Amino acid sequence: MLAFVDLEERVPRTHPLRVVKQLADRALAELSPVFDAMYAAGGRPSIPPERLLKASLLISLYSVRSERAFCEELDYQLLFRWFLDMSLMEPSFDPTVFTKNRQRLLKHDVARQFFDEVVRQAAGLGRRTLHRRRHADRSCGQLEELPTQR
Repeated sequence: MLAFVDLEERVPRTHPLRVVKQLADRALAELSPVFDAMYAAGGRPSIPPERLLKASLLISLYSVRSERAFCEELDYQLLFRWFLDMSLMEPSFDPTVFTKNRQRLLKHDVARQFFDEVVRQAAGLGRRTLHRRRHADRSCGQLEELPTQR
């Protein structure tokens, strides 16, 4: 059977992760010159560092127990694929890609800059904390935005 699925249409317009995706994409756009300096123009194709940072954000927000578990979930989790701008046909990446790129991201301090910028932008929207509602079925986990407590 042939089916066409538009991930953009599958994610509800009111899903809180839509706001997080906008914040993350904005933060990554600001860090673009840093990524350009980190990577050579030629060489083997690799997983873009922007995708690894966004994946790390998902791992944190959804309390995924490991990078390996995340890569397994990425095979069937449409929300994660949408957040990472991946097509349905694109294969999940190997978990060792995190290990291989972690040192480079830490050396250039880009991971901290990314997370700090996402938090800064969220605070500017009046939303400092994002938490996950607990469900019996973990695959139904959703993020809920909470107002900043002062």
